[in-house]
Amino acid sequence: MDTRYSETIAAISTAVSSSGIGIVRMTGEDAFEIADQVYIGKKHKKLINQKSHTIHYGYIEDEGKTIDEVLVMLMKGPHSYTGEDTVEINCHGGVYVVKKILETLIKYGARPAEPGEFTKRAYLNGRMDLSQAEAVGDIISSQNEYARQSSVSQLKGSIRKKIDEIRKEIIHHTAFIETALDDPEHISIDGYGDELKTVVDRLLGEIEYLLSTCESGRIIKEGINTVIVGKPNAGKSSLLNALLGEERAIVTDIAGTTRDILEENINLQGISLNIMDTAGIRNTDDVVEKIGVDKARDNIEKADLILYVIDSSCPLDENDREIFHMIMGKKSIILLNKSDLQAVVREEDVLNELNLAEKSRESIDCKTFDGKSTGIIEISAKNQYGINDLEEMLKTMFFEGNISFNNEIYITNVRHKTALNDAYQSLCKVNESIMMNMPEDFYSIDLMDAYESLGSITGETIGEDLVNEIFSKFCMGK
Repeated sequence: MDTRYSETIAAISTAVSSSGIGIVRMTGEDAFEIADQVYIGKKHKKLINQKSHTIHYGYIEDEGKTIDEVLVMLMKGPHSYTGEDTVEINCHGGVYVVKKILETLIKYGARPAEPGEFTKRAYLNGRMDLSQAEAVGDIISSQNEYARQSSVSQLKGSIRKKIDEIRKEIIHHTAFIETALDDPEHISIDGYGDELKTVVDRLLGEIEYLLSTCESGRIIKEGINTVIVGKPNAGKSSLLNALLGEERAIVTDIAGTTRDILEENINLQGISLNIMDTAGIRNTDDVVEKIGVDKARDNIEKADLILYVIDSSCPLDENDREIFHMIMGKKSIILLNKSDLQAVVREEDVLNELNLAEKSRESIDCKTFDGKSTGIIEISAKNQYGINDLEEMLKTMFFEGNISFNNEIYITNVRHKTALNDAYQSLCKVNESIMMNMPEDFYSIDLMDAYESLGSITGETIGEDLVNEIFSKFCMGK
């Protein structure tokens, strides 16, 4: 281990801003000794002699000058976050005072912590595996309730447990093959390929299931990339304002007001929408508006979800039919807006247009409206009617109504997805070798490749450079 990781480190663990409380954290073998040089408490008791997981009231001083009134929390290793002796100083939250306390700790022997070094030490000291350490960073950066729950589940070891189960089975069969090859007189592997194929097929199914959660995992972590489309003056900007709860987009009776892309992040019942309000789609000779319409078309191609706003008080026309063609094969929710006015367009009209659009495209990979890939809701963006129905449909469309993190695992990390893909390909090679009646040592080579790939998820088979890169993305003080 790098000698730097035996040094005592310190960092500010709360936001450096004016606040009620600030926390300066210190960990390492000299943490208590350094704290005792700057802490003055009741009856001048030494912190190093106090019990673990206790809090002490006093002052931080330097050369006889009081810096701040504090509460000092003591946690002795290995029963601490990092597995080392740890001191947390709770002080007043002014920018200057927390920096002054950190400077004082450094003056008396600590060194400034690197980004993510506290969590890195927890990993290096065996307090958590790499997937759990990455979950710490995900919790900090989580933007919605589902992302938080998923990260907490991973922090508790949901991914590690599943990966350990698969790796344990792989290494069992690898060891058996290697032992049999070393001692063929006593251990026979005749017909072992058929038995191994049954095991490999099951493991492939388990990995395939984990990979199937990647898209939902991405959406949980990053949000649903959503585009609002429709003709000019259909109420797209009014819908965006209704979802935001504020007047973010300009709304007028003049068609074509929105010409550029407006991007916002919206949280609906624990789901994040990375939402874009686009220019109204229509044929136009206005050069600037045409650029906006072209951008809208491009964003439809990249979106996870289309919110197609129709002015239900006006008849459908050729512009609407073009949009119906554009959204075919994509997850979309069609919003019959202005339901507070006399309706001209109804749900059956929309269904008819969807079916006509499908029939007119000979090689499209989509199904007729089935309520899963496409939904229809009556709304009034002006009066905020139907917004709750939209939220419920989003949950049903993307997460089948609910997400449970008790037993379910969602792969939210691209690095994990890559490692699972590599393991899957290696296990496929094992099956190929079995089917081709290759020698048994070919099995063990690919089994070990799968074992190594899965081990990179938990950090058991990963290089120091990649570990450093992962933790460099963490915030300071965590």
